[in-house]
Amino acid sequence: MYPGYLLELKDADRRTVTEWVSGAPEKSFWRGITTKDRMVFPVTMYRCERCGFLEGYALPPVGS
Repeated sequence: MYPGYLLELKDADRRTVTEWVSGAPEKSFWRGITTKDRMVFPVTMYRCERCGFLEGYALPPVGS
């Protein structure tokens, strides 16, 4: 399994890593979906070179 990430495009084609957010999505007028008072972790993906299977983990950043 090789590490990688899922790429997301945000405003003005700004690139960022996919994140896991705790709880159900809650709409926000200005931001689309709010993440206020939620746990947010970057998602690290692993891909099997042989079959292409993807496995993702949402771990807190080191030192937090």
